[in-house]
Amino acid sequence: MTRVRVEGFTVSLDGYGAGPDQDINNPLGVGGRNLHQWLVTTRTFQRTLFGKDGGTTGVDDDFAARGFKDMGAWILGRNMFDPNRGDWPDKNWKGWWGDNPPYHVPTFVLTHYARAPIEMEGGTTFHFVTGGIREALDRAREAAAGKDVRIGGGANTIRQYLREGLIDELHIAIAPILLGRGEPLFEGIDLPALGYQCVECVGSEKATHVVLRRQAHGG
Repeated sequence: MTRVRVEGFTVSLDGYGAGPDQDINNPLGVGGRNLHQWLVTTRTFQRTLFGKDGGTTGVDDDFAARGFKDMGAWILGRNMFDPNRGDWPDKNWKGWWGDNPPYHVPTFVLTHYARAPIEMEGGTTFHFVTGGIREALDRAREAAAGKDVRIGGGANTIRQYLREGLIDELHIAIAPILLGRGEPLFEGIDLPALGYQCVECVGSEKATHVVLRRQAHGG
């Protein structure tokens, strides 16, 4: 059965999933790169993003690897794909990741502006969805063919799916940094009222990994 999951979304100690002033030079906002120190050195990240051998193992890598297991489709907010706004001012832009993005499955991008699908190397095809979060999820479920769907972010996209009770499980990594401002993940979200409970909490040197799961009686 297809589950809808958030995996490895990282927040600061003060709850921000990205820093302020996001732009093409700071896609994660000012200071946002520091959120992901737990991830970037792992064997999974090095292999998935760069095709390299090596990298660290242990708790952080275990959680990174779990994030790709049984994944059949992804959903991304527009900001996760493109730094620009409006009706695709740069049609040559094909994402932040080069010719071979790390998704390797159909990936659905939420947007207000239609665009033809983009086929990339490694099995990733970007599909642009203008009909909202439920249309994107319906299409992602179909494309996943029984595997899981991963909500990749950003924070606003995750909040939209949380409010509708559409996420089954979240793995949140809490980085030991403070950002002060930025994109809050859980602003305006009452997680207990929606049926979420913490089912796992594991610490490493660079992050505290928390897994939240929506119980059957919730919502």
